[in-house]
Amino acid sequence: MAVTSPASAATPPTARATLWAKFQRRIATWISAGVIAFLLIICFLGPFVLPLPPPVGGNVLDSALPPGSPGHLLGTDVNGNDVLSRLIHGGRSSLTVGVIVNIIGLAVGGTLGAIAPYLGGRADTLIMRALDVLIAFPSLVLVIVLAQVLGPSLPNTILALTAFSIPAVARVSRASTLKVMSMPYLQAAELSGSPWWRVLFRHVAPNIAPQLANYAMLGMALVVVTEGALSFLGLGVPPPQPSWGNMIFEAQQSLSATPLLVLWPSLALLVTVLAFNLLGESIRDEVTGR
Repeated sequence: MAVTSPASAATPPTARATLWAKFQRRIATWISAGVIAFLLIICFLGPFVLPLPPPVGGNVLDSALPPGSPGHLLGTDVNGNDVLSRLIHGGRSSLTVGVIVNIIGLAVGGTLGAIAPYLGGRADTLIMRALDVLIAFPSLVLVIVLAQVLGPSLPNTILALTAFSIPAVARVSRASTLKVMSMPYLQAAELSGSPWWRVLFRHVAPNIAPQLANYAMLGMALVVVTEGALSFLGLGVPPPQPSWGNMIFEAQQSLSATPLLVLWPSLALLVTVLAFNLLGESIRDEVTGR
């Protein structure tokens, strides 16, 4: 007769699988959050505390030095600029765009999406149909057209990317608000005589915040990739100011001779996007209780 240990009896296979899934999710959350924290620290504080040469104005005689060269940990590019310094400053540009675009998107889109259901009627229809006009355009095409019209610069890149961030956030915010509005505690708050703006900020905002945080992480990954595409096309951060996108463009012109110059910014983009996606999925799983 088989003997079942108390531990296995107390923890059935389905429970053990659930615990293991939660453990894996926690590991992914902490690793992705740690990577993002490291990137933010190294990109925004690194230039002030690390002994790095300037990202531009290098010596042409030191062009295309291999990694590990004296004073150049990752080598230099074809113009003699330090690759590590350009990576860090390029990361600052990409992350700055991502952070600002998401802050504006959450502030404007999140507010519009939460207010529209409360206003209801024509106001709700007018707000959402106006945002639907922007959503109807392919996002990348819209961003490229706006960037081309406005011209390549960091502020114009932020403005172009914000144009497709606000409608998407507004839709997420509106859907979450409609779900919360059906809850009994919210109906009780409205019946108590509280003004709609007080109910909105005291009861609705805290309950839709996790959904918006989840979208913000995924939106960061999308914005960083799109900014890299714009800079690669010459419509984003203009050279010689470094960005991961224009670093890839500059490096691909000498790809056969110096393939590592393409690898470093591509790897930085990959790690950044993967970290934000993993963190966003972890937040989503926590919210949905998966």
